[in-house]
Amino acid sequence: MAASQKQADSGSTLLTVIIAFVANALVAAAKSVAAALTGSASMTAEAAHSWADTGNQVFLFVAERRSQRPRDQKHPMGYGREAYVWSMFAAFGLFTAGAVVSIMHGIQEIIEPEPASDFTIAYVVLAVAFVLEGFSFAQAFRQTRKAARELERRTLEQVLVGSDPTLRAVFAEDAAALIGLVVAFLGVFLHQITGSPLPDAVGSIVVGVLLAIVAVVLIDRNRRFLVGQGVTPDIERSMARRLLEHRDIARLTYLHLEFVGPRKLYLVAAVDLQGDHPEHEVAVALRRIERELEDHQTVEEAVLTLATSDETALSP
Repeated sequence: MAASQKQADSGSTLLTVIIAFVANALVAAAKSVAAALTGSASMTAEAAHSWADTGNQVFLFVAERRSQRPRDQKHPMGYGREAYVWSMFAAFGLFTAGAVVSIMHGIQEIIEPEPASDFTIAYVVLAVAFVLEGFSFAQAFRQTRKAARELERRTLEQVLVGSDPTLRAVFAEDAAALIGLVVAFLGVFLHQITGSPLPDAVGSIVVGVLLAIVAVVLIDRNRRFLVGQGVTPDIERSMARRLLEHRDIARLTYLHLEFVGPRKLYLVAAVDLQGDHPEHEVAVALRRIERELEDHQTVEEAVLTLATSDETALSP
């Protein structure tokens, strides 16, 4: 049951990535054609943004696939942290290919403005892009909201503190894409009605700054999980409660939880077992409880040790 639930969660995230890839690829191609025809700086920035997002989905696809490989002798904690490595690459790609290019193009447009035309094409492409990006964002939002409800969190809180970097990246990039489209529309519209390329150029810079902020946040979140992100208090309380509800555990005095991948925890705990059993029976009981804990969908590995009588008991 736990294995099937893990596969279902991974499959949902993979579907979200594939939808985002298809949407971004179509949008990037359309924006590139519109940018070439209109000469709009904002549209050029949006094209760079969408191509960066398209490339990033490849990194996120690799992240999801590689992180799901079963643990082996060389990787006793599994390959879960691969997700944070590849998601980090995607975040750097968003920063360099999206943010930097957009800001540089906007500055260049201010220094050496170029005439723009065929604004109708830009509006049509922006509208189509908004629909496609909105569809991709809706998929990411639904999956994030589902994960948030399971942990009794708000959706945005789940985006920031959740352990799934792939889902976080798709959610953040799609949200940034929708905001960027609004900014691009305003830039093109103001360019058309004023005849000045300045609003269009500023729009390109604003899109670049937005992408830079999103990229920095994603890089920081991946960094935290790579160096050993601890769990939030709600997860710690939930796991402590699960341990204390076990029929063979009387007391819990120590609990360490650490993410070793998306939705994967390494658990170390000191417990006092029910009754007073011989040493060999205690060892067997501890190993059995560890295996039972590892059957849970979120526990990659559990290590239990005996608590001493003078240690303070933890409460859930």
